[in-house]
Amino acid sequence: MGSLDGKVAFITGAARGQGRSHAVRLAAEGADIIAVDICAPVSTIGYQTATPEDLAETVRQVEALDRRIIASEVDIRDLAGLTAAVNAGVAELGRLDIVLANAGIFSPALTIEMDEETWSTMIDINLTGAWKTVRATAPSMIAAGNGGSIVITSSLAAITAHENMAHYSASKAGLVGFMKVVARELAQYSIRVNSVHPTTVATDMILHDQFFKLFRPDLENPTREDFEVAGITLNALPVAALESSDVTEAVLYLVADSGRYVTGSTLVIDAGSSLLTAG
Repeated sequence: MGSLDGKVAFITGAARGQGRSHAVRLAAEGADIIAVDICAPVSTIGYQTATPEDLAETVRQVEALDRRIIASEVDIRDLAGLTAAVNAGVAELGRLDIVLANAGIFSPALTIEMDEETWSTMIDINLTGAWKTVRATAPSMIAAGNGGSIVITSSLAAITAHENMAHYSASKAGLVGFMKVVARELAQYSIRVNSVHPTTVATDMILHDQFFKLFRPDLENPTREDFEVAGITLNALPVAALESSDVTEAVLYLVADSGRYVTGSTLVIDAGSSLLTAG
């Protein structure tokens, strides 16, 4: 018996990283999965996005746990595409109980030098994409009358300030206000809405040269090891970056019965980083 037996979860950004970790862990607890990912390039970021092969690997890992999964390539900026994926998944799997608005991007840029496309793309994906995810999924949850849980992936950047990420911080801070309003609106249907706020997580969104250079501008070609020398100084606990599984365990707490009375909350998973910036 798993803590999510009989449940169905919709997960964005499910092809790799935190999204895949969430999908596999929830499946291990008994949930069936509706998984979406863009699986295509985003021009304003400096790293490779997930591929169709990545999404196929998520499918393989979920099916290896003897759970059902419906996966499709969808851009979270596409409300019609998201709605179609939700409808197809619910038609096949029978219900919808959990929504993880996980998909997002990161790119560094100095505020006064940033171009309009870089700003707009960040907001469109990280903030508006979360609204479109909720807009596409919540009606099915309400209609089913089973309650449920929505978890929005924000960031420690919504709480603390660092240079070169005004667009990222704005998108992630905006999610907090959005989450609280939706939590109030959906409480009457016993649908809980919360956000998680991790510090740096060791995923493909982070583990690349552009991000390493952001933390080690003193080096011409910094490596992951060079990044970790700087990264570890940002956390109170002796760790440079979390693993995706660390965030997944927090998500599992929120979507299972363990979090049945938690709504409108901002759950910080930051290795004590905010302690070092508290005034």
